[in-house]
Amino acid sequence: MLQKDHIATFQVRIGDINYGGHMGNDKALLLFHDARISFLESIGYEEKNIGNETGIILTEAHVYYLKEIFAYDQLYANVAVTDYSSASFTLQYTIIRDGDGREVLKGNTRLLAYDYSKHKVVRLPEEFRKVILGEGDVL
Repeated sequence: MLQKDHIATFQVRIGDINYGGHMGNDKALLLFHDARISFLESIGYEEKNIGNETGIILTEAHVYYLKEIFAYDQLYANVAVTDYSSASFTLQYTIIRDGDGREVLKGNTRLLAYDYSKHKVVRLPEEFRKVILGEGDVL
């Protein structure tokens, strides 16, 4: 399975901070989304095109909040493919604070191969499947 270290970096903005003085819990999925886009770009794909006129659609997300995150924290994301089937795959995210090297968030998302023109689930394109499993060439 493919793993990418330090695939994306982020700086926590003032608008990410909630009334408790730390990053709002809803911002975690935005970090995962940005990390997913960076991951796909790093292997030559994008959310709306993983080959064969196929995109991806998110069906499940899990977030584990490990440490408080504060304004101006510098974060980076590691992304790994941890599971797959004929039509889906799971990305595991680990978000680390650069200043102290601590894991602050982790979680995963389940993504389905999806034909947006037909509005239906399809098989993962073979070349994409090979790349995310570490068997194919990164485009």
